Amino acid sequence: MQRWRGTQAAPGGWGRAVTTIGVFDGVHRGHQQVIGHVVKRAGELGVQSVVLTFDPHPSEVVRPGSHPAVLSEPSRKAELIEALGVDVLCVIPFTVEYSHLSPEAFVHDALVEHLHTALVVVGENFRFGHKAAGDLQLLHRLGRTFGFGVEGAPLVADEGTVFSSTYIRACVDAGDVVAAARALGRPHRVEGVVVRGDQRGRELGFPTANLLTSPNAAIPADGIYAAWVTRDRDRVAHPAAVSVGTNPTFSGKERRVESFILDFTGDIYGERIAVDFVERLREQRTYAGVEPLVEQIHDDVAQARRVLDRPVC
Repeated sequence: MQRWRGTQAAPGGWGRAVTTIGVFDGVHRGHQQVIGHVVKRAGELGVQSVVLTFDPHPSEVVRPGSHPAVLSEPSRKAELIEALGVDVLCVIPFTVEYSHLSPEAFVHDALVEHLHTALVVVGENFRFGHKAAGDLQLLHRLGRTFGFGVEGAPLVADEGTVFSSTYIRACVDAGDVVAAARALGRPHRVEGVVVRGDQRGRELGFPTANLLTSPNAAIPADGIYAAWVTRDRDRVAHPAAVSVGTNPTFSGKERRVESFILDFTGDIYGERIAVDFVERLREQRTYAGVEPLVEQIHDDVAQARRVLDRPVC
């Protein structure tokens, strides 16, 4: 998959394309359906498939400080999109000036002049242009003007719940990582670099990897989770019991993601790891001392093993 920074990166002699547009945070099942249709239609038409997205998140530019929690880091999002068979991922640097483009100007600049779009595939609720003034109906009209087709993809739902990034963020925020995984099509992932913490886990016999995450990462609700931890170095998934919270037994203040990797020894400080949350085991609790806490940790580890030993359906 080619990766472009801006539509101006389209090479000379670029042919035509089937294009989809969106933030695609999480690349959830709804996104997968849209992108999969783009790849299919591009193959049928004998042209390139293009995913057009934005960085930073448009909300942060239009309303500074309102950046939604991020479900997938940019590199992870690119990996997920590439796995769907896309030819080109084009990331538009989203600025205040760009946010002021009218729907008509956006379509002409991005879709017509640079990408030579033959067909646009978007979700039925797609909005675009300054103040989200453009909708699917306007896109159809512009398509007739500029000579490209438009296909609206239906939203993906399960038992009446429409899968969206907003819905998944709410699930993660509530600690319902099972529901989040159902909408994503895979476990919710949090990534970062392992940094030194208080070393308290090591003193208790359960050394943990303390994760330094990006400021806007979507961190699940406080609690204890069964999860898989993958090191960038070897791409091997290791079972883990993960604590999210402030360590209330020791009057902690800083909210942390700490992973006890089962049956693992070694120094991984400074390494980048990914934590895939499988199931919430319990909420955070305050214990009267070290002994009841250690007893509970043993129970948590045993429960995490049972969860992670289940066959994947």
